[in-house]
Amino acid sequence: MKKENNLDKITRKEAIKKMGKYAALTAVGTFVILNPLKAQSSSPPDPGGDPFD
Repeated sequence: MKKENNLDKITRKEAIKKMGKYAALTAVGTFVILNPLKAQSSSPPDPGGDPFD
């Protein structure tokens, strides 16, 4: 029979903490990526045309 090795296992509490960190990182990354796109798409078009004419 194979012996259980508890050295590489983590507790439920530690797992929840790690998942929370990954979730926060994912949320920040999503916000940084999507927020500029949303801001750009909602801005009105330039009524004056090309400012370098």
